[in-house]
Amino acid sequence: MNNRHERGRRRLIVGITGATGIIYAEHALRMLRALGIETHLVISKAGELTREYESQLSRQELHALADVVHPIGDVGACIASGSFRTLGMLVAPCSMRTVGEIASGVTSTLLTRAADVVLKERLPLVLMARETPFNLIHLRNLCSVTEAGAIVCAPVPAFYAKPKTIDDIVEHSVSRALDLFRIDTERIRGWREESLALAMAG
Repeated sequence: MNNRHERGRRRLIVGITGATGIIYAEHALRMLRALGIETHLVISKAGELTREYESQLSRQELHALADVVHPIGDVGACIASGSFRTLGMLVAPCSMRTVGEIASGVTSTLLTRAADVVLKERLPLVLMARETPFNLIHLRNLCSVTEAGAIVCAPVPAFYAKPKTIDDIVEHSVSRALDLFRIDTERIRGWREESLALAMAG
């Protein structure tokens, strides 16, 4: 019975790196909790520094948004194994250093090891890449991870949704990222649905 329960559980790995945009991870963790999806969080050392600069959440408050928090150096954690069943991994935000490690296949932390495992298991790896403008090395690495099966989902605002607040913009970007795991947050509508709604309103 326990094994069947484990197999049926929906889990998502969430990685936070040192690029600007930790707000994306905060919103993702809250949305996933509301949807009943178990989250396994891993934060790079630079990600913790970014939290201090950008977030009003303390370290403990951020960790409390996840179901399980794994130390960045614990390469023996369950998320480092392909036998641990998950829906995949979201890295939000994703720094170019992290992209470079994933592209090379030479991983130095639990975060990039987990990403590597997700790729080898042919599960979705969604990277909310930041740090523009991209130089040629960044672009080549982004191409490499895409060829390996990752999805680069840079958080580009969609103004057709008529956002009124920063939270509106962030929630739309995160919802689009989660949609790549077939997770419906019920916070976005497809373009045709938007067009239909506008036509009916007009």
